[in-house]
Amino acid sequence: MMRSFSSAASLTALGAALLFAAPLLAQQPATQLPIRGFPADALAQEAQLETRFRAIPNADTLRNQLRILSENPHEAGTERSHHVAELILARFKSYGLDAHIEQFQALMPRPISRRLELVGPTHYTAKLKETPVKGDKDSGDANQLPTFNAYSPDGDVTAPLVYVNYGIPADYTVLDSLGISVKGAIVIARYGRSWRGIKSKLAAQHGAVGCIIYSDPRDDGYWANDVYPKGPMRPPQGVQRGSVMDMPTYPGDPLSPGWASEPGARQLTIKEAKTIALIPTLPIGYGDALPLLKAIGGPVAPTAWRGALPITYHVGPGPAKVHLALKFDWKSRPLYDVIARIPGSVWPDQWAIWGNHHDGWVNGADDPLSGQVSLDEAARAMGTLLKTGWRPKRTIIFAAWDGEEWGLLGSTEWAEKHRAELAQKTVAYINSDTNAKGWLGVSGSHSLQTFMEQVARDIRDPKTGKSVLDAVLARRNARRSRAQRPATGGRTARNGSGSAAADTTYRIGALGSGSDYTAFLDFVGVPSLSVAYGGGTQAGVYHSIYDSYDFYTRFYDSTFAYEVAEAQTVGTALLRLADAPVLPFEFTNVASTYRGYAEEIQREARRNPATRSLDLSAVLASIGRLQQAGERYEAALAPVTQMSSAQLSAHAAQLGRVNAILFHTEHALTDSAGLDNRSWFKHLIYAPGFYTGYGVKTMPGIREAVEDVPNGAVAQREAGRVAAAIGRMAAQVDSAATALVYAVGSGV
Repeated sequence: MMRSFSSAASLTALGAALLFAAPLLAQQPATQLPIRGFPADALAQEAQLETRFRAIPNADTLRNQLRILSENPHEAGTERSHHVAELILARFKSYGLDAHIEQFQALMPRPISRRLELVGPTHYTAKLKETPVKGDKDSGDANQLPTFNAYSPDGDVTAPLVYVNYGIPADYTVLDSLGISVKGAIVIARYGRSWRGIKSKLAAQHGAVGCIIYSDPRDDGYWANDVYPKGPMRPPQGVQRGSVMDMPTYPGDPLSPGWASEPGARQLTIKEAKTIALIPTLPIGYGDALPLLKAIGGPVAPTAWRGALPITYHVGPGPAKVHLALKFDWKSRPLYDVIARIPGSVWPDQWAIWGNHHDGWVNGADDPLSGQVSLDEAARAMGTLLKTGWRPKRTIIFAAWDGEEWGLLGSTEWAEKHRAELAQKTVAYINSDTNAKGWLGVSGSHSLQTFMEQVARDIRDPKTGKSVLDAVLARRNARRSRAQRPATGGRTARNGSGSAAADTTYRIGALGSGSDYTAFLDFVGVPSLSVAYGGGTQAGVYHSIYDSYDFYTRFYDSTFAYEVAEAQTVGTALLRLADAPVLPFEFTNVASTYRGYAEEIQREARRNPATRSLDLSAVLASIGRLQQAGERYEAALAPVTQMSSAQLSAHAAQLGRVNAILFHTEHALTDSAGLDNRSWFKHLIYAPGFYTGYGVKTMPGIREAVEDVPNGAVAQREAGRVAAAIGRMAAQVDSAATALVYAVGSGV
């Protein structure tokens, strides 16, 4: 554990720094807004560089690249995925970047046979085939992967059918209240409200022998809008493919948890793998679901359980009886990760990484190529800057991952292979995935919240021409105002004017799982962000054959303005992370956010006798120390950013050591023992919930012992671990403050 400096020592050092820096204070130009981590006299130059960078991304280039990469289905483990990787590699090299492919392998079983039929009281054989639509040539492409759930086991079962709504924990509580058991039954659950793998896992835990997951038209079909091709919603035979790997246990190759899966590496047997689903699981469209649901009897489903099919929804069990038979080939297949880098000129061993996956379930224009082409365009823009003589101070890495759709395979294997180096060198990892018209969404490490607020401040919103930050805050306040507006039309006075007071505080969300940031944040302990635009289109083509170039250009981003915005946004973030003399971390936001988590958990704990005695005073005390350390760091940073660039450059080596302390603060929040029953997850503040899949559980060890299976003793033990982790972070922030003072304040 790093030594924590006393407050008195820190204040003394800060005084020395202020005296040293006082003659160096520069008057900031009135027109130049501050950029965190940059001295005042460098702001104009940095703004000029960013302006040049942001002028390069081009809508036509993005459009053409999306057309090329989405031309054919290219699921992981195929030569078609390899071909896409080679196309990306060639482009990186054409920009003058040092690029290569790293190859791994992973268990990726493909379906040999699938059969689903209603065998009583009537008969129906499910089509299990998506229908091409007129006007979209890609919807009829050859080599489309069949509709299936990856990592479902083989199985051949016949059993009564039970409708379980979304198949989440609360739904099984309702079933219990109705006296209905799914033991020995096949369940049918609708997509939504939770990740698909949780639906299969919960069904198995409640004794079901099979699981069918369908897309109800109320959620993403004709209830919301016209179906494709007339509108953006899912047609009757549209199916959401996807993995049902138990990713909350660990992502990546099921046979190599914690180490890279390369030729010759040790592997678990399939029976030893903990993340393969327990019961046969199959996705279907609502066209195939209708005959099955129509045949179910028993109690009428609760009102909240009723979808939009033209039937009365019943729960069962029976009289509907279903035969489900699945068989897979259980082969390992290759993965192709594309890695490109721009070496840093001052701190080459400090890395800023942007990653996006390139594999899709079918053509994948939106998921994932809308994010991938923006990454590519930012790489092209930086290649253009390189030709003018620009060099980043830190190393910039671009990564195009393979196998994300199956369970974050390529990114996890790469992070597991390079874990020690990543932990030592990575300043931050930024992830993108899907991208479309709408508003900027950011989640991640809260030490980067202020940093991303400034990035959003400096990017233009394609729709309004104002800043992206203004657009985000305006949308949030508009939604808040609608939510607070009384149904009677009365006043919602908050500021004396009859309208709710505007909230101008920028916040980012917390990360759970569901994309390639997971290994970086949860396993390695790297500061991480997920950044994308979206929310402007409700659509129903996720993981289907209809996620095509034609669909994307009609409904998601027809002008490609938001593709340009994504390249500009994440590219600007990379430039600042690469060139800031002092990395742009900020910790008072972290403390206030964590305090909110703790208070929320405490309120929940008091509602249950099993956890009512939970004492979070140690956690709150550590948060208090982090708050104080964050304030001391801000005091140390203020005079430094008013020094001249030349003076800071003279202390580049010392600042490099300060920056290393700063980006290692995230690692302080990890614990080598990991979370209970899932040791792969090392982060004690952010993790996907064991029963939420993608959804985050903040302070997961405590929270799950309060919310999921209430256990006061476990919650108290986990509170001790969380308090220690936050204490470690506080000590490092305190050390960074003092190190910064001595680095530039004493000439050391």
